[in-house]
Amino acid sequence: MKKILAAVDFSNATTGVVGTAAEMAKAFGAELHLLHIIEPEPTYTAYGFTPDEFPAIHTFHAETRKRAQKTLDDAASVFPGAFTHLGDGSPLHVIEEKVKEIGADLVILGSHGHGVVASLLLGSVAEGMIRKSLVPTLVIPAGKPE
Repeated sequence: MKKILAAVDFSNATTGVVGTAAEMAKAFGAELHLLHIIEPEPTYTAYGFTPDEFPAIHTFHAETRKRAQKTLDDAASVFPGAFTHLGDGSPLHVIEEKVKEIGADLVILGSHGHGVVASLLLGSVAEGMIRKSLVPTLVIPAGKPE
């Protein structure tokens, strides 16, 4: 095992995901990559508007990226030398693409345990990765909120 990708969403599952990923990377002498995914800027083209007609959206998205990078860097501080990545789009798709891009041998992510109804209605990134991933996927249950 040479490369571990840990996908984090800054929820109460993040600490467990990063901690487990750092322990495994240390044990295997592997690279650790942390990935956070941001929703892409909304577009209003379906309504006949251009993104330039909503400049506040650009500002908001840039600030979101800046804050996410800071939080990701803070999370990565538990493992000196960890790589950080920001992605935009569908979490499942972005994780799959990042696995291919970096050649990850393992994906670690958190589970929120929303329940059956929420999973049916909203879907689950963890469930999707387990079903579709081409590499082993480790799901860390979210701890109790502090």
